[in-house]
Amino acid sequence: MYPFTGYTLRNQQSKHQMKLASIDNQTRDGQLVVVNKELTKAIKVPHISETLQQALDNWSETEPKLKEVYTSLNANQLESAFNFSEVKVIAPIPRAFHWADGSAYVTHVELVRKARNAELPESFWTDPLMYMGASDAFIGANDPIEIEKEEWGIDFESEVVVFTDDVPAGVNAETALSHIKLISIINDVSLRNLIPNELSKQFGFYQSKPWTSFAPVVVTPDELTEDWKDGKLHLPLYSTLNGTVIGAPNAGVDMTFNFGQLVAHAAKTRSLMAGTVIGSGTVANQGSPNGSSCLAEVRCLEIIKEGKASTPFMKYGDRIEIEMKDKEGQTIFGKINQVVTEYQP
Repeated sequence: MYPFTGYTLRNQQSKHQMKLASIDNQTRDGQLVVVNKELTKAIKVPHISETLQQALDNWSETEPKLKEVYTSLNANQLESAFNFSEVKVIAPIPRAFHWADGSAYVTHVELVRKARNAELPESFWTDPLMYMGASDAFIGANDPIEIEKEEWGIDFESEVVVFTDDVPAGVNAETALSHIKLISIINDVSLRNLIPNELSKQFGFYQSKPWTSFAPVVVTPDELTEDWKDGKLHLPLYSTLNGTVIGAPNAGVDMTFNFGQLVAHAAKTRSLMAGTVIGSGTVANQGSPNGSSCLAEVRCLEIIKEGKASTPFMKYGDRIEIEMKDKEGQTIFGKINQVVTEYQP
């Protein structure tokens, strides 16, 4: 018997390893829960870890215990399980010590530069682009995108992200893959009309990058089975704006730098602490045969083809949905489902 009420565990190996989430408990960091494969049931695990950050801080100890709970939860053996749909889900890590976003799909950068008749430096194909984003607050999958002004050019960006344990400085790309413990998808919102002025100062993004929103669930690499290989997630990432699919590019195709390379790039001169979140950048495929993962790319394609952009950026009331499904059509991380609203101080 498990030493906490409601748990009965069996010594069995889970085929699909683990899904985790955080739910609102009126604290800044939320309550860690284990979620079943279908995302229908969940259970709190305070005896293992109160928060996801705590779990990652002690991953070698918490991971096997969490996987045991996951196995029993999927076998319907836990009396304390509750309906996952009946709780408020927040970002898996509502705030992180380190959030760095890459630009692993160089074909996307190439397209954006082509639309403004700018050359792509050769180094972009060999040295990843990366910036450090705001990690003091992440928002949940169903939270509104609150922006003060529509004219700032509100855009979604559909991406894949990974969470690491402690990563030593100078780690190589192959070893860096072993430090990736969890995977999810995000909406890395951008304010496109603020970006040019910021970049012209040659000091990076700040005002043009508001809070990033996360899918409800993070999963271990094992959970993704053969769809996670070579440090890439080989599945389409769907972006649907106001009921219309804008794109579903495959995240494993045309990814110039895999996640091992991105993590190694971030750790080149300093260690990364457990709970570091690394983003892929906007998922894109060469020529955009299956659409785009942001409106900026849609507009660039229009400029190249027609001489001007005709698709507007998002307005108040627009709804963006981002989701990834496995080959059986089952949602993996749950859906990001957000509405753009006017920020009220």
